[in-house]
Amino acid sequence: MTDFRASDIAGSDPHEAGFGDYVALLKPRVMSLVVFTALVGLVVAPVPVHPFVAATCILFIALGGGASGALNMWYDADIDRIMKRTANRPVPSGRVTAGEALAIGLALSGFSVVMLGLAANWFAGAFLAFTIFFYAVVYTIWLKRSTPQNIVIGGAAGAFPPMIGWACATGGISLESVMMFALIFAWTPPHFWALALFMRSDYDDAGVPMLTVTHGRKVTRAHILGYTIALVPVAIGAALTAIGGPLTLAVAVVLNAWFLIGALRIWRRDEPAAVADGYAVERRFFRFSLVYLFLHFTAFLIEAGLKSYGLGGW
Repeated sequence: MTDFRASDIAGSDPHEAGFGDYVALLKPRVMSLVVFTALVGLVVAPVPVHPFVAATCILFIALGGGASGALNMWYDADIDRIMKRTANRPVPSGRVTAGEALAIGLALSGFSVVMLGLAANWFAGAFLAFTIFFYAVVYTIWLKRSTPQNIVIGGAAGAFPPMIGWACATGGISLESVMMFALIFAWTPPHFWALALFMRSDYDDAGVPMLTVTHGRKVTRAHILGYTIALVPVAIGAALTAIGGPLTLAVAVVLNAWFLIGALRIWRRDEPAAVADGYAVERRFFRFSLVYLFLHFTAFLIEAGLKSYGLGGW
C-alpha cells in the first residue's frame, strides 16, 4: 500500500500534518492484513452474515487495527526516531504530536469496540478490545523492549483478526478459528526474523532486543528454520478442518514446501555470503512470506465459495 506523506496534501512544510499523515498513523499496511484475515474468518464461518452487516463489522475491525497502530506509534516515537525504517512516520517526524496519536488511538479504540459490539455481538466487541490491549500494552509497552521473544508472544495480536471475524458470525470460538490463529501465529516469527536479518542495525541502534541483537544472526537463522518446521503441520492441519478441502490442502503443501526450502537456504547461509549479496536470500524469503499468508487465506476463501456451489470441502 502506498505511503502517504503530509507534503502531498498539506503543502511543502515537512512538519505540517496532512490527511495522509493521520492515515499513516493507523498503519494502513498492517491494517490491510487485519482486514483481509478478518474478512476470511467471517466469510468461512458456518453462520451466514448479511453483506451489509459483514461490511460494517470489517470496517470496525479495521478501525480497531488502526487504533492499535496509533497507540503503537505514540509509545514507540522515541525508538522510531532512531530507526531508518520508521524515522519518517508521522510522530517521530514531528508532523503529528504524541498527544494527538494517543488521543486518536484511544478514541478509535472505544468507538470501534462499541460499534462492533452493536453491529455483531458483544463477544466480538470484547475480543477486539482484548486484541487492541494485547498489541498496545502487552506487546508494545511490555514485550517489545524487554525480551527477544517479543515477536513470538506479541505476534498473537496480529493472529487474532480471523478469530474476531469468525466471532462476528458465530458469537464464539471453534477449532477452525483457532487454526487460522495458529497459522498466523506460527508464521509471524520467521516472517519478522527474516526482516531483522537485513535490518539488524536499526534494532541495534534503537536498543530493541530483537533475536538478531541478543543472540546473533546464526541463532536467528536456526530459529527461522525451527519455527518454519513447526509451521508446516499447523498449515496442513488448518487445511484438514471444516474450512479446508482438497484445494486448500494442495495450496498448503506447495506453499509450505517452498517456505521450508527458503528457510533451509537461510539456515545454511553464513554472514560473509549474505553480506556479499546484500542479504538477497533473506529479502526474497521475507517477500515470499507475505505472499505465503495471502495465498493461504485466499485458498480458504475460494474453498468457501466452492462449498456454496456444492463443490470443494471434505
